[in-house]
Amino acid sequence: MTPTLVRHHTQAKQPASVDTGSRARDWAEIQERMLAPLYEAVYTRLEVGPATRMLSLGCGSGLALLIAAGRGAHVTGVDPDLERLALARIRLLPGPDDGGGSGSAEPQLLESLPDPAAGHEPYTLITAFTPIGCSPDDGEELVRTLGAAVPSAGRRSTVVLTGWGPPERCATDAVLRVATRLAEGSGSSRAASGRGARRDDLENVAFRAGLKPDGSGRVACPFGYADVDSAVRGLLSTRLFDSAVRATDRSQVEKEVAEALHPHLRRDGTVWMPNVFRYLVCSTT
Repeated sequence: MTPTLVRHHTQAKQPASVDTGSRARDWAEIQERMLAPLYEAVYTRLEVGPATRMLSLGCGSGLALLIAAGRGAHVTGVDPDLERLALARIRLLPGPDDGGGSGSAEPQLLESLPDPAAGHEPYTLITAFTPIGCSPDDGEELVRTLGAAVPSAGRRSTVVLTGWGPPERCATDAVLRVATRLAEGSGSSRAASGRGARRDDLENVAFRAGLKPDGSGRVACPFGYADVDSAVRGLLSTRLFDSAVRATDRSQVEKEVAEALHPHLRRDGTVWMPNVFRYLVCSTT
């Protein structure tokens, strides 16, 4: 699948301080769809359908849930970002004039992980579609999240982990290094490391979470934007530049990200960055 360029957004340029609602909308309208080929590849490989009970960790504004629900899956999404979760509810939950939800059962959208002892039917699939490999502690965070989520799945259920591909296959890596450079003086443990994804990152997470790897794959996910402004807004909506913004200010980060995008600017004004993402299919014990 080749993603289409994000449509041009006509709203005025955002001020230096942007509220979380604006950033959540930028994620939903610009950035989230860049990973659609990854969602589709995983769902096709796993034959996601009506028999699937899926728990999506970090579901964002719900695009991955929407695609799975369209295949008939029973979906539950968890995300601590209330602004993104509100947009997911708009996307997925039936309105007063709708006859029903997007799939065979109404999606559940939660701020925190469900209680494994709540008596619900075990999940057959857990997905973690937020790619690791950009910050020094994102693998640690994923291990902790899986430790809380896996008890909600049944034995031999499937868990999918995702990460950035090698830097030489990801054009966006050079842009992400802007965050590293600007955040260096912040003293934040959450600053982007700039180390790039390592070959065994996902396997290490799986081992520490008590999962058994069953196979892996790579998916091309180009980042395409209508113009530089859309690219800057989309990239900053990922939260990977948060430490840089705290260390400097949003205007400075926007300026330097725009400069880093120049090698990827095409004659028609669009921005195009080829990337590869890796996923690991695991099973619970």
